[in-house]
Amino acid sequence: MYNPKRLIKLTQDLIKIDSQNPPGDEKEIAFFVKNTFSKCGLSTRLIEFGKNRFNTITILKGRSSKASLVITPHLDTVPFGKNWKFPPRGAKIYSNRVYGRGATDCKGNLAVGMEVLRTLKEEKIKLNYDIIFLATADEEAGSHYGLIPLLKKHIIKSTYAIILDSDDYNIIIAQKGMIHLKIAISGKMAHGAYPNRGVNAILLAVKSIEKIKKLKFSYKKHRLLKPPTINIGTIKGGDKVNMVADWCEFEVDIRFLPGMDSAKIIKAIRNIVGFVTPEFNLEITAVQNPCQIDPDHLLVRSLKQASLEQTGQSRIKGSEGATVMTFFDEQGIPVVATGFGSSGCCHIVDEYVKIDNLIGGYKMLRDFLFILDKKIN
Repeated sequence: MYNPKRLIKLTQDLIKIDSQNPPGDEKEIAFFVKNTFSKCGLSTRLIEFGKNRFNTITILKGRSSKASLVITPHLDTVPFGKNWKFPPRGAKIYSNRVYGRGATDCKGNLAVGMEVLRTLKEEKIKLNYDIIFLATADEEAGSHYGLIPLLKKHIIKSTYAIILDSDDYNIIIAQKGMIHLKIAISGKMAHGAYPNRGVNAILLAVKSIEKIKKLKFSYKKHRLLKPPTINIGTIKGGDKVNMVADWCEFEVDIRFLPGMDSAKIIKAIRNIVGFVTPEFNLEITAVQNPCQIDPDHLLVRSLKQASLEQTGQSRIKGSEGATVMTFFDEQGIPVVATGFGSSGCCHIVDEYVKIDNLIGGYKMLRDFLFILDKKIN
């Protein structure tokens, strides 16, 4: 049965397991999830898409299997980094917080989901739908060994999905799309004392970047999302200070709104660089489309009700960054995200999660499942 101390200890136990990505190794934490569930009679399937890149699938059967709900946090974390006051694997409790890498992103959410599932099993509760608890690998590096192949290979099929990877009970119903481009510009090498004899690829890149930053987007304002953005994330070029650089490469990060066309954006960037120089190559390294769900959807209404009952408010928000919502949306699965981490703690030194958020998150998620149970016929 549910016990707050057990939930807190579970969070600590998960934090103590190293699942940094990179390098990427979810074996130990995946087996921990499997063993924890097996103790309460739940069987877990492990699926590996690369060496030690394990995903866990645990199913709690309902009274009926006409509908199913995926609940999915992730297993991996970003690297520890340096200069921690609290050890990143220490899981120390201080000032009503649990400290450690992954406390907010995403092991606190993982612990909440696990605790809800095992208490439902222990209490022999069957809902009017199946719960598919999916803890995935590689979320921090693109989900190529996790959610993407699970969905594309149709290993996971569901009626609905809820992602546990957010903070402070926020309910995420919309997110921006993402485009990553790598642009390589060619010039002509010459001696640095005679720059007029060469073509400087760095200068061409700078001119291209200046024009890219001035790109005017055509878009419709979104009530939950800020306007589109462009960021130049990397730049490198040239071989030596006394040479005219005959190469330069830079990367562009674009975040765009629902209703915008990624192909048109890429074409506009290509035209801009082509106006500066014909000697370039544009590589599309990543595209994630924006997505959103109707605010009146069953999932959203159920989460809002659960949040109101637990916190007295419901925080409907959009995500400026790309999340795994896109991958469900592409498969036609209605999806929403929420979570119980502590705002501002993702990927920082001395990451923590508030214990009150863990306990409140458990209650909100459990309430949501019962509210959804009444709405699904």
